[in-house]
Amino acid sequence: MMTPRQDAATPDPEGFEAALRAADLRVTAPRLAVLAAVAENPHGDADTVAATARGRLGAVSKQAVYDVLHALTAAGLVRRISLDERRARFELHRHDNHHHVICRDCGLIVDVPCATGEAPCLDAPDDLGFEIEQADVIFRGLCPACQAAPRGDRDADDPTPAPAGPRISPAPAPVPAAP
Repeated sequence: MMTPRQDAATPDPEGFEAALRAADLRVTAPRLAVLAAVAENPHGDADTVAATARGRLGAVSKQAVYDVLHALTAAGLVRRISLDERRARFELHRHDNHHHVICRDCGLIVDVPCATGEAPCLDAPDDLGFEIEQADVIFRGLCPACQAAPRGDRDADDPTPAPAGPRISPAPAPVPAAP
């Protein structure tokens, strides 16, 4: 059974400044705001990070947030979690080799510890000459709340297929008697 990973304490703004300097990045208000936004919204998407950063700075473009996220990811300060070809989420990169479990109904993302304890966690049958450093593992399933919810209570806009297996459906509406 998987258990959620316990996060370390979120660094303070001085910690963000030191992290930026250690990564040879200039300390700027947008970078500090984006780091704080990622820390406040673990697994947040770029729109959430941008809205939170805007709340701190007053004004920042979405493109500026994307640029900062890209720079922070390249520097190893932020980790990008690719959900699919178009969607990504972000978290502070703690270099602790954890993975994620994602609810296919509500989208909840939870950190889980590495199954083997050290990177890369999986061995490729043929590494094709690569020196494998990391394997990104994403477990998918239903969170406890979605397991408990009747199927009719699920988000109708969610394109994810309903899970296989028995689910209790709401009782059909009674048919009115003929006159």
